[in-house]
Amino acid sequence: MTPSRILIVEDDRVVARDIRVQLTRIGHEVVGATARGEDAVAMALELRPDLVLMDVRLEGDLDGIDAAQQIRERCQIPVVFLTAYADEETVQRASRTEPFGYLLKPFEDSQLRTAIEMAVHKHAAERRLRESERRFVATLSSIGDAVIATDDQTRITFMNPVAEALTGWPQAEALGLPLSTVFRIVNEDSRATVEDPAAKVLRSGKVVGLANHTLLLARDGREIPIDDSGSPIVDDHGAIIGTVLVFRDVSERRRVEETLRRAQADLASVARLATMGELAASIAHEVNQPLTAIVTNAGTCIRYLDEARAAAERIVRDGHRAGDVVRSIRGMVRNSAVEPAAIQINELVNDILVLTRGEVRRQWVTVETDLASGLPAVTGDRVQLQQVVLNLIINAVEAMAELDDRARLLRVTTRAGEAGEVLVGVEDNGAGLDPAEAGRIFDAFFTTKPNGMGMGLAICRSIVEAHGGSLWALPRSPHGSLFQFSLPAAGQG
Repeated sequence: MTPSRILIVEDDRVVARDIRVQLTRIGHEVVGATARGEDAVAMALELRPDLVLMDVRLEGDLDGIDAAQQIRERCQIPVVFLTAYADEETVQRASRTEPFGYLLKPFEDSQLRTAIEMAVHKHAAERRLRESERRFVATLSSIGDAVIATDDQTRITFMNPVAEALTGWPQAEALGLPLSTVFRIVNEDSRATVEDPAAKVLRSGKVVGLANHTLLLARDGREIPIDDSGSPIVDDHGAIIGTVLVFRDVSERRRVEETLRRAQADLASVARLATMGELAASIAHEVNQPLTAIVTNAGTCIRYLDEARAAAERIVRDGHRAGDVVRSIRGMVRNSAVEPAAIQINELVNDILVLTRGEVRRQWVTVETDLASGLPAVTGDRVQLQQVVLNLIINAVEAMAELDDRARLLRVTTRAGEAGEVLVGVEDNGAGLDPAEAGRIFDAFFTTKPNGMGMGLAICRSIVEAHGGSLWALPRSPHGSLFQFSLPAAGQG
């Protein structure tokens, strides 16, 4: 038996004295005694006993039942009633205070000892339960996701602050309401009402999630894109007694995805600009030769044909002007790159993997990486080298688009070469290279894609070679292909 500190509330002082003797005899400490209900409440608040033994009939305005109710509400101290009254009305009133025992006078020491032991243990169990509930509520209240719990009728039993903020409903107003009243969701495109996830959980008994493009209609009129999952709450016997719904605002995630899409579009623009640069350089080279001939022939006309002098001078003037335009185009193309800088190739590869993550997921491609540590930096134009890696990864993903008999696997590797250079590899397990076309894949305007321009790999090779490296392709066994390029380490070449 664990000794307890006990407050006696009894209007018969002789009985109170006898109870004190009994308690002392069985090892408990009496911290006070009173015959008034008002005093019992005050003494309980001041002395904080482990247990109150309470008579029903007391002196003063408060009887024992009213005093017990106040003690339980204000200081959570267990109360055991000791009374000679056992009529139905008294027992019903007393039961509403949730007493920890009800002993009829007279009683034996053993009865009193048992009642006290049971009350103390029950109170300790309740205290542990309350502490567990407080930790549970504190945990759910502090997490970043919104949480709503319901009973088995989908009535709300709990909301954390994030759920209150997103729905616009304070927990105090939402408790007891159907989930569909507070958690109103529609399809973003059709505006059709989406089924209450709690009802779906209760019907299926499984964890469920919302479909994409679901909007939460908040109480204040806001429309918030969300995703969520609902789970059943199961008792010790496996019966579903409620549900818990966890959801989050995905507006920021959508903004990040849009930013990534814009970055991808910007890199695609770089590819188009690079293509135009290649074409402009080629045009400049081809046009400059006939322009030189024009100027030479015009000079001959000036020397030998006086009558054609004026016309020839105009030809010379126009020819020089055209040459100036061409040289301007060539200069612009040659000087378009930024100042070369030191680049960590693993960081560059990881940046592109993040950028292409959405496309990779949409195509159900699994990505593996093997990026060697301690690689030396390379020197070059970051945007151009990003374009090379991006183009090779997108080509690899597209090469696996028609696969349905095996998993789609993309593998990106980096390592140091034998001569100290840095090697980057992009592998896929698609259909692989056609031997009849393998020698032409880097040729400008050659493509195997229905809507391709045939400039991607040609541009990639020209960028790599401009950086002092090489780009090549190899078949991969048993399926797919490997595209690999090398770049000299900073300070080499």
